[in-house]
Amino acid sequence: MDISHIEHIGIAVRSIADHLPYYENVLGLKCYNIEEVADQKVKTAFFKVGKTKIELLEPTSEESAVAKFIEKKGEGVHHIAFAVSDVAHTLAEVRAKNVQLIDQAPRRGAEGLKIAFLHPKSTGSVLTELCQ
Repeated sequence: MDISHIEHIGIAVRSIADHLPYYENVLGLKCYNIEEVADQKVKTAFFKVGKTKIELLEPTSEESAVAKFIEKKGEGVHHIAFAVSDVAHTLAEVRAKNVQLIDQAPRRGAEGLKIAFLHPKSTGSVLTELCQ
């Protein structure tokens, strides 16, 4: 697997607006992008920290995976995302190593990235995202 860096850390929140003051006024980070990812039923906000990003994830529907996560575990770290050069190739590679996949093929995520998720049952209970 050719991971180049941690692309982002996803943090589930009930309200992006409620958390912006902490990230901007306390940590001194600037939110550079807020967008809705309709098929994932989330609104996202991004902050850069060096080469890595922090992604706040606010559910836009009670049926979203993020809403279910918050209901079960509360707000907090939702996933870690790794940058790879080819998501499709990396999915084939981890599938061959018997890693359980959530996504069988890459799909579009926030910021226009190709993404795919690996199931926490195969990743030490950490939801893992691959990004290209």
